[in-house]
Amino acid sequence: MALISLKNIHVRYSDEALFEDVTLHIQPGDKIGLLGRNGSGKTTLLKLIAGDIQPDRGSVSVQKEVRIARLMQDAVGDFQGSTREFCFSPRGKALLPSNGALGKELSGSKAHQKEHPKEHQYEEFSLELDKNFTRLSVDPDAEYSLLSGGEKRRVHLAMALACLPDVLLLDEPTNHLDISTIQWLERHLSMSNISLVMVTHDRRFAANVTNRISELDRGELYSFDCGYDEFLRRRASLAAAQDRAREAFDKKLADEEAWLRKGIKARRTRNEGRVKALQAMREEHRKRRNKTGQVRFGLEEARRSGDLVAEMEEVQFSYPSRQNDPGDQNNSETAPIISSFTASMLRGDRIGIVGENGAGKTTLARLITGDLQPDSGKIRLGEGLAILYFDQLRNQLEPSKTIRENIAGDDDAVVINGKSRHINAYLNDFLFDPGDANKPVHILSGGEKNRLLFAKLFLQPANVLVLDEPTNDLDMETLELLEDLLADFNGTVIIISHDREFLDNCVSDLLIFTAPGTIESFVGSYSEWEQRQKSAENGTRENGTQSAGKAKTSGESGRKPKTPSKKLSYREKQELESLPETISAMETRIAEIEQSLADPLLYQGDEAGEKTRILSTELQELNITLENAYERWDVLEQKQG
Repeated sequence: MALISLKNIHVRYSDEALFEDVTLHIQPGDKIGLLGRNGSGKTTLLKLIAGDIQPDRGSVSVQKEVRIARLMQDAVGDFQGSTREFCFSPRGKALLPSNGALGKELSGSKAHQKEHPKEHQYEEFSLELDKNFTRLSVDPDAEYSLLSGGEKRRVHLAMALACLPDVLLLDEPTNHLDISTIQWLERHLSMSNISLVMVTHDRRFAANVTNRISELDRGELYSFDCGYDEFLRRRASLAAAQDRAREAFDKKLADEEAWLRKGIKARRTRNEGRVKALQAMREEHRKRRNKTGQVRFGLEEARRSGDLVAEMEEVQFSYPSRQNDPGDQNNSETAPIISSFTASMLRGDRIGIVGENGAGKTTLARLITGDLQPDSGKIRLGEGLAILYFDQLRNQLEPSKTIRENIAGDDDAVVINGKSRHINAYLNDFLFDPGDANKPVHILSGGEKNRLLFAKLFLQPANVLVLDEPTNDLDMETLELLEDLLADFNGTVIIISHDREFLDNCVSDLLIFTAPGTIESFVGSYSEWEQRQKSAENGTRENGTQSAGKAKTSGESGRKPKTPSKKLSYREKQELESLPETISAMETRIAEIEQSLADPLLYQGDEAGEKTRILSTELQELNITLENAYERWDVLEQKQG
């Protein structure tokens, strides 16, 4: 039986439908990745599950005694007291599950707790909270009001996990976490019995944790009973089938409109059905929600820089107090955050900076850009540098000003590549409607603020990009477009990121903070460095063996020796003989489904959406099975010799 069920949910904002007939069942053991573009309603769906808001139509049912904990995007603001005191305060209690005894227990008096010894949630919560503080690098004695937004979210995550909930709702849980903490969270969520619904942009995290995917697309929820990697394959097949069905529908609609315009006496009795069908098709076309346009990233490259971008020799740097660098956390007042660091960065390098929170990643980036000066050592910057710096705290945006004012000041136009563009047209490239231009920045979502910061920065010609956690709050589609832009960029790229997939796709060299003040250089991707670390830990790497990244650079092959061929077993022979008939049957069924999806009558009636989803799901599964069958056929034939 489902722990939580959402049935036929409809939600409207102003005159626009956000959800239409959305259904979702959360079963015990589900690890659901909730995907969709920014603005598709992912956070709203989490709020519906949590009971924060009610749908306009439809129902949300929760089984009795099911405990729901959550991590939302917005951190609780002011509270005077330590972090631990906040967790047991009324403000902190508001983050805890409202059902069950836990909330009452935490807010009750000591006398109440003694009178109810079997209600041990208080002690259990306190114990788990302390464990999670350690795992998430939270200082329980730190003044809560002085914490950054990211630090507060780590406190909230520690609280949510300490509740030991039945259902856990996570909205971008990897934001502001370092890679080692993300990997711990992956293991914890994967091994626990918690049912999970999470919104995340982190593709590697989604692939390692989820066993179901639900994607919001134009008001509808598409569910896939598989993990993230398989979802990508199935979604591609579904999208192709939907495109073919839409093309067939549009052609049929155009043909029917042409028939009506030819002057046929369509109102005769024998044609009334055809006219009604045409009217239904018109209504279906009118209600169609076309896909929102993509972000159109465009960056003007500055004149080519010199060969040298930056040269650092025996650089040492320390902070007099940790508040001096809000990008880094837990900085020591005495120990150098960077010690005796020497490196050269050349034009065209793609460098990723990796390390734990507070290690000094932002500090290193600011030293490279010249924003900070070292305590000792030398830093020489190259000639002709035009540096674009993306600040993870988005300090380049002025929250009290409007979107328009942040981009163009009092002007109505911006200049790009020497040409003037109207501000509304430019903002549209970053998915801001004309009506958004006068919105104050402080009301924007995290994803909208990131897109706005890119819009502001990309007005500047650049030949060096320094990006500090650029992936936070971006949807996966926009993230992939950013990767494409970086791949086409001819200058130098320096990236700080916790997103392992993003690092693998964008950098070829790493600077890794391996110990306080110590930075290791590595040639290769993050996955290659991680593999080297695992090999070293397992004792499998022999003396003198090159790292994975260096091995790749040298061009040596990592392929395993080819396994000698064997004769087919009896079962394999039977399988080989039956495959042609099986494949033929699948191809016949695929043709039948595609013909059904091309029939306009399928899209009429109250159950049209459900029928279409069922057929599309069957089609994508058949296409995958067919591809696997052909691969299996090849394997068996090669083995047979």
